[in-house]
Amino acid sequence: MNKEFSTPGAGDDDQDESPDPAFRLPPGTRNYITPGGHARIRGELEHLLRVERPQVVGVVQWAASNGDRSENADYIYGKRRLREIDRRIRFLTRRLDLAEIVDPARRENTEQVFFGATVTICDEQGLENTYQIVGVDETDSARGHISWVSPLARALLKAREGDTVRFHSPLGWRQVEVVAVDYRRIEE
Repeated sequence: MNKEFSTPGAGDDDQDESPDPAFRLPPGTRNYITPGGHARIRGELEHLLRVERPQVVGVVQWAASNGDRSENADYIYGKRRLREIDRRIRFLTRRLDLAEIVDPARRENTEQVFFGATVTICDEQGLENTYQIVGVDETDSARGHISWVSPLARALLKAREGDTVRFHSPLGWRQVEVVAVDYRRIEE
């Protein structure tokens, strides 16, 4: 069926749900995000709209003006890249529309764990790790940023310094003790 006669959104490859299940929000929840995460997503969106997309459109226009498009690699790959950029723009726009910015620096310093907290925990072997509980779109395990919907973060939410919490990890049930809770903003 020709795309120009199909219903918009019906059957196109417009699956704007994130390809990675880790970035999906549980149904009925809000897309909480820190101010730094919001700024990063907005920056990526602006870069795509103002820099990348115009460059690719220019290449595609140039390639189309060369004539035969069936074997024109610049045209074919440019159109493919343009679809990828447009898909990412739609995804980021939806994420920003759903985003609810929560600034951890505005929370009074408390011993209880909430969104945006930087939490130091101690596991059964006595190893300490520090994590910041952030939005789904900000998750970066290398930097210690864990999503608020992850099993560890869900177990830590509302815990206090000195509490021991249990959670189910891919390795099975684990137990950790909350050593410290801080709400100072981590440098992005």
